[in-house]
Amino acid sequence: MPQDRRGQHLAQQMLADLHTTLPGEERFVPFVTMHEFEALLFSDCEAFARALAMPELTESFLDIRSQFESPEHINDVPETAPSKRIKVLHPDYKKVAEGTAAAEEVTLAKMTQQCPHFANWLHRLETLG
Repeated sequence: MPQDRRGQHLAQQMLADLHTTLPGEERFVPFVTMHEFEALLFSDCEAFARALAMPELTESFLDIRSQFESPEHINDVPETAPSKRIKVLHPDYKKVAEGTAAAEEVTLAKMTQQCPHFANWLHRLETLG
């Protein structure tokens, strides 16, 4: 099964299990991602580098991003997970502090534009009763 379908498949299985236990329960909207949070930051490589105060990383981030269909596909194997790729370029990367600042700089709009699985889940949440 392709990587981008695995998360959707797992979410569907979670829903099926929940609906077996609690028929009619519609408020649970799982988001199963097959990538680390940092993958979303590759939605805008320039903004990501700017948030780290390291604009010289823009080209390296763009090189990584260009190898994949979407940022959601970057997590191909554990050894090259997004955070590990970032750590190679920025060994002092701090996931919580810098990741949060980068997410604000990249923006939710860019993430949803570049990451269809994430965008679909967010749209579903936004349209709940």
